[in-house]
Amino acid sequence: MNAIAHSDSAYFPSARSFSSEKIEKVQSRAVGPDVLRSLAILLVMLVHLPVEATPATLVGVRTYAWLGVDIFFVLSGFLIGTQLFKEVSRTGSVDLKSFYLRRAFRIFPAFFVVLGLYAIFPVLRDAPTMQSFLSFATFTVNFDFDPRVGRAFSQAWSLCVEEHFYLVLPLLVLLLHRRISTGWMLLLTGSILIAGLVLRYTIWESQVGVLVDAGKLREAFAVYLRDVYYPTYTRLDGLMFGVILAAARFFKPELYKRYAPPRVALPVGVALVVAALVLFSIRGPLAGTNLFLVFQAQLGTVAGFPLISIGIALILGAMLDLEQVMRRWPVPGAVIVATLSYSLYLTHKSVFHVARLVFGEENLQGGFGFMVYLVTSFAAATVLWFCVERSFLLLRDRLLSPRK
Repeated sequence: MNAIAHSDSAYFPSARSFSSEKIEKVQSRAVGPDVLRSLAILLVMLVHLPVEATPATLVGVRTYAWLGVDIFFVLSGFLIGTQLFKEVSRTGSVDLKSFYLRRAFRIFPAFFVVLGLYAIFPVLRDAPTMQSFLSFATFTVNFDFDPRVGRAFSQAWSLCVEEHFYLVLPLLVLLLHRRISTGWMLLLTGSILIAGLVLRYTIWESQVGVLVDAGKLREAFAVYLRDVYYPTYTRLDGLMFGVILAAARFFKPELYKRYAPPRVALPVGVALVVAALVLFSIRGPLAGTNLFLVFQAQLGTVAGFPLISIGIALILGAMLDLEQVMRRWPVPGAVIVATLSYSLYLTHKSVFHVARLVFGEENLQGGFGFMVYLVTSFAAATVLWFCVERSFLLLRDRLLSPRK
């Protein structure tokens, strides 16, 4: 079976990835999504690594490691979009019950285990304060998420965005697949894109920029995270362009091949990502400040996210078309890292916090701190994957897979 068909999300590859009797399934996995998924989680882990434990060669990369979240969003948009488009084309409908149950089996067990550990054992929290557990449990923590109130388990904001996407996209596909033409889809895409640009610009001008001009940079940064970076309605670009890529490749394959072959898509995609990162580098009045690395100038905030998303989508499309070439030079460990990506995502901040308590923060500097970070994060993620994530995915497959 094609890997895209059974990889339900950017975070979560197949439950059988480590199963020796399913080696043929591993071999059939699409290389491109696994490589991007691995890169995404490693970047997310890097951006959360304290700078004193970051090797000198990675300090520059760490500046833009938040890009990993945008890679995840594009991957999720593409993979979930492809899955739904295949189903609606084959059956004329979307089995909402099956879709939501599958998402629940994938997401809820590992997430609520980790959230429960945060609740029962405060020592595991990677920051002294935390948002309400109800907001985490209902996947609404990314709305009005003020880091001045609580920062522990903050990475869950992006999972909330994904959850909202999982909730809404099947309904849109079900309602619109017979009623919307290519022209209307492009109009809808353009409308969402422009709405995002206007919304981010308005928030910056009315809230963030005012605080920056007043010299209240830390307060401005907190407002930026709360009102621009975390909310679902300001972060639709990656998911949307992932879905557009899926629609183009599935419904208009010949047109896509004509206008976006790898020799065009790859360099253009890379150029767009580089251009977006340049925009994020124009710090203006924030030059010389040492606030969190995503808090940069207005131009990047407004236009950078869609440019990055389009670029990543083009790169993903090129990698899919170059699948046979990529299979000849596989990236070592990509399948394992991709398979553990969700468990790594949930646990890496807490694990390193505990490591600092055990070893002493002053002892986790430089290369040693970096190695402890990697070893402990992958060890904890492996335990969570085998004990919780994989177990529930196999249970899901037994309960929901069609009877033969």
